[in-house]
Order: sequence, then structure tokens, then C-alpha cells
Amino acid sequence: MSNIPKPHPSASLYVGDLSPNVTEGMLFELFSQIGPLASIRVCRDTLTRRSLGYAYVNFHSVVDAERALDTLNNYAIKGKPCRIMWSQRDPSIRKSGIGNIFIKNLDPTIGHKELYDTFSAFGNILSCKVAMDENGNSKGFAFVHFENAESADKAIDLVNERLLGTKKVFVGKFQAKKERKKQKDSSWTNVYIKDIDPSVTENDLRQAFQFYGNITSAVIMRKGDASLGFGFVNFERHENAQAAVENLHQSEINGKKIWCGRAQKKAERQSELQQKFKQLKIEQFNKYQGINLYIKNLEDEIDEERLKKEFSVYGQIRSAKIMQDETGNSKGFGFICYTNAEEAQNAINDMNSRILSGCNKPLYVALHEPKDIRRQKLAQRNGPMRKIRPNTNVPVATPVFQVPPGYYSSTSAPFAVLPQPMTQPRNAPRTAWTSSQMPPQQYQVQSPGQYMTGRPSRGGRQQTSAGRAG
Repeated sequence: MSNIPKPHPSASLYVGDLSPNVTEGMLFELFSQIGPLASIRVCRDTLTRRSLGYAYVNFHSVVDAERALDTLNNYAIKGKPCRIMWSQRDPSIRKSGIGNIFIKNLDPTIGHKELYDTFSAFGNILSCKVAMDENGNSKGFAFVHFENAESADKAIDLVNERLLGTKKVFVGKFQAKKERKKQKDSSWTNVYIKDIDPSVTENDLRQAFQFYGNITSAVIMRKGDASLGFGFVNFERHENAQAAVENLHQSEINGKKIWCGRAQKKAERQSELQQKFKQLKIEQFNKYQGINLYIKNLEDEIDEERLKKEFSVYGQIRSAKIMQDETGNSKGFGFICYTNAEEAQNAINDMNSRILSGCNKPLYVALHEPKDIRRQKLAQRNGPMRKIRPNTNVPVATPVFQVPPGYYSSTSAPFAVLPQPMTQPRNAPRTAWTSSQMPPQQYQVQSPGQYMTGRPSRGGRQQTSAGRAG
């Protein structure tokens, strides 16, 4: 198969892995050396205007774009190598996964360029990326997207389980996260056991689990000679591991109940716990929606008994709680939960802004809302009030002024100046301009501040450099 890239229908390049301070001007200076450019755009956040770390460079000629891809790929811009590939307008090419391979156990010294040089021998590469952390160090895995599946299969056959640098790498077809999760759920063989009695040994663990299938390893984690109370049993087949979990979970070994489940990595466990906690919060919110009140501006003299007494006149209270710090002092807010929404609403209507006996601050009483909902409401409330800095590069529509005679000299024409206020008694009538006194033409200010100096006075009039002529 020929490694010559096929002509691309567009002369547009994607430039990724850019430093946040890279601008369009820097990219223009670099890419204009290759050929004439049609446009350059650094993609930015719509609110903060910070760079998103990638840009699009459009050439007039496809030949120039190919030359830029060959010569400037992995070129260091502001000390960070950039990653250049053809701009793919159709996302289905990326999402299909055809020709995309995954490499893991990668040597930390291998970067984008070394990876590209290694795998370009198998076919035309659309994209090549080594995963990096925040400090720019390799995470030990990478992705290479070939133009077709044949090149990807060839790379897998010839590089998988081979030394790349100082490490033997794994090379396989890329799988989306959903596919990996499905495969993991139906192929795991390692069982995690906790709450193990300190007297239990590896042999005891093996004897308890060997009834469900062939075991490849059984280990109890220890610190020195002391058991840490958890261990792992690995089976040959997934079905055996699943059967062991279903039958031995909450069973007893040496008189103590054990917990069994699929062995998981720390990040996977944390993600799963976060999802469960989030779901629990949603269920709790739905359960107490409309009946749980939030009260703030509580003074130190108010305790839970006093709070419950003040609010109990509106209905039956299920719970009352004042939040406290580590030393037991009140934080100034608390919660009241009623049995139905009508009682809660009556309490809000009557107690909000009320000053309790012996207190100085009016209470704030409202329905309790989760933090996420409060943040959304604050963002919606404050969004339209956000001050937007004016763009000085946008041309401003300039007014046309009619200039009375005597307020510009023949040497200062044809630019316009604003008339100065005339010194008149407060009650004297204004001097009226007649049609014969008006100038025959109008003068237009070309741009703000071009001919005017000074600062506006209190009345909003502009102090000019021309002054009075007579």
C-alpha cells in the first residue's frame, strides 16, 4: 500500500496542543512561511475568551497545506510541540473508530514525533497523540488514527508486544468508553474480598473459593506480617468469578462475614461512588421537595429547641437542625422540615423577614434548594447584569453636527467642533439662530477623538482645541 497521502478536498488544517498564550499573529508568522493563507482562527471560550488550545489554519492551496503538515507537525510553539492534522468537518470519521489504534505501556521518553515516525511506516496517519498530564509528562498511552483499517491492522500485527524504546508495548484496536465498559462487565475474573478475619490465611481463602472454579492466584494484603483485612482471588474464567461473588458475598469465613465484589481500580471506584452520591442527593431532594425550609440570620442565642418552638405553630415538624462549626458554635443558619407543603408555605409567608424576640436581625426563610440549582439561578440572575467591555476596534457611528458661525476659523476647517455655552443671564432668552446665519453645509466627524481634545465637561459638551474664534 502506498504511504503517499491522498489529496484532501479542503486546504484546512487543525492545529492542536497549543499553549494558552498562542495567538493568531504567532501562527500567521509561522504558517505564512509555507504559503499564502486564507484565514487563521484560534478557538476561544465564549465567556472568558481564553484559548481552548487548538486552532484552524486555512491555506489557499492544498499543496501548501500538505507541505505545512509535513514540515511543521510537532514543531514547538512557545515551548510546546503542536499537533497538526487535516480538519475533518464530518465527525463520523472520528467517531467510527475505523483505523484508530490504542497504544499503552509507552516509554515516557516517546512523544508525538517519535510515535509518528514509528507508525507512519504502516500507512497515512490522520492523527497521532500521546496523552499528557498537566505538567507535560507522558501518561504512558497514546492513539494513532490511520486513514484505513488495513494500515491499523498491519501496525497491530507488527508492533504489538514489541519493544518500543525500553518498554514492551500493547497495541490494539481503539474501543469507545461504552464498549470498554461492556467488555469489562462481561470479562472480569478478579474478585475483591474485604472484612477478612486476621486469622484467615491464603490457603483458607483458596479453599473457600475453589469450589466455584480454577483459581490462578489468591492473596491477602499485609503490612509486615499483619493482615490488612482484604485480599483478591483471581479465577480463570469470568463465569466462575461471577458465581463466587453471588454465592460467597456476606458469607462467613472463620466466623466473620466477608464482602465480595468485582475488583476495581481506584478511579473507577471513586467515579461509581460519586454517581451513587449524586443519585442519593437527587432522591433526597425529591423526597423533601416543598417541605424542607432553609433559615438564615439566626443569632447565637437561638438553639434548636427555640427554633422548633417558633416554627411549630405552623404545623408538625419532622426535624429541626442548626448547623454548627467544629467548636459547637452556631453558623447562623439551619433547616426545618414539615410533614406537608402547605405547612411549609405558611411558615415562609409568616416568618420570612420577622425579627424574633430578643434578636436584632430579620430571619430569611425560604425553601431549601441544592447548591447546583442555587448556582444556576444566580448565574441567570447576574448574567444580564455582567458588564461587557466595549470593543474599541468596532467602528462607531459618528454624528453630523451643524456648526454655527464664529466657532471655527478658516484655518481649522473643515473639521467640526461643538459649540461652547454662551455667557448669558439665567433668565435671559436664548439667542436664536436664523436661517441666514446657519452654514451652507454640514461637517462630519470622521472618528471619535480624531480632532477633539480634552475631556467632556459636566454638561456633556466636548472641550475642543479650536476654542472661540471671536
